[in-house]
Amino acid sequence: MSSNTLKQAAEAARTKSSTMSKQGTETVAAVGNDFLHTPVMRAALPFINGGVSGMVATTVIQPVDMIKVRLQLAGEGVATGPKPTPLSVTRDILAQGKAVDLYTGLSAGLLRQAVYTTARLGFFDTFMKTLATRAQEKGNQISFAERASAGLAAGGIAAFIGNPADLALIRMQSDGLKPIADRKNYKSVIDALTSIVKSEGVTALWAGAAPTVVRAMSLNLGQLAFFSEAKAQLKANTTWSPQSQTLTASAIAGFFASFLSLPFDFVKTRLQKQHRGADGKLPYKSMTDCFVKVAKQEGLSRFYRGFGTYYVRIAPHAMVTLIVVDYLGWLTR
Repeated sequence: MSSNTLKQAAEAARTKSSTMSKQGTETVAAVGNDFLHTPVMRAALPFINGGVSGMVATTVIQPVDMIKVRLQLAGEGVATGPKPTPLSVTRDILAQGKAVDLYTGLSAGLLRQAVYTTARLGFFDTFMKTLATRAQEKGNQISFAERASAGLAAGGIAAFIGNPADLALIRMQSDGLKPIADRKNYKSVIDALTSIVKSEGVTALWAGAAPTVVRAMSLNLGQLAFFSEAKAQLKANTTWSPQSQTLTASAIAGFFASFLSLPFDFVKTRLQKQHRGADGKLPYKSMTDCFVKVAKQEGLSRFYRGFGTYYVRIAPHAMVTLIVVDYLGWLTR
């Protein structure tokens, strides 16, 4: 056999191998694409993408959330006295332990996102698709009121479902404020949930559910409704790139989410942290009672204590969540 014949045979083999490899890759891609477009996956993807984006954001923002909770619990029931700052709280936490203490309650935070953000973003996306289909049939655009309703409903449903994880997070983060002898020293979110059920009953897992739901509704009104509306307005009235529109819309959403939800977040934290005193009574009877007592004893401005820290916690979390979920939605469309 001549050398030319051998070269032709080798070339033919390489071409055939390359063609088969390319076809195999295209087949795998097609199978993956078909899987993503099955009815079950199309319905599940908004929830999966929402949960993943929330967990990424929480991992980044957890130290700021820890400082925010300690600020809200400092000086409870006292109108005067030294006012803690984010810097002083951070110094105290580091002085008592180590830098990793800023991540106390991360397991509870991740569980909360896996439940709460999965549900709220999943429901919001589902509601918005329904509204978009209805608006298209009528030849209209989705109104801000409809976006707001979708955000309120998604937030309220998700918050009620995720309240146990939120309660565990608050208990874990506030445990370090107690005298050493009274601390629970929770090992994980499962340990915290089990301990609460054993000592206080299953219904205690929904302590502070009312302000949690109201907070979530106000936060989602600010975050999801304003993000959706801002993005639609930027798309219609600017020539910015999609990335710039998403970043700007998420920053706008972060501010309104912080401003509208902080008073309810403050009350939620107080209610979820409280324990029965020596007389067997709780400091606050309800969300309304907490609002009234704090206003009388500590002043109305106390509800917005730590707004800067709260904004630094909410706005970046909202931005990371919305940018990641936007990207995941693009990847899996």
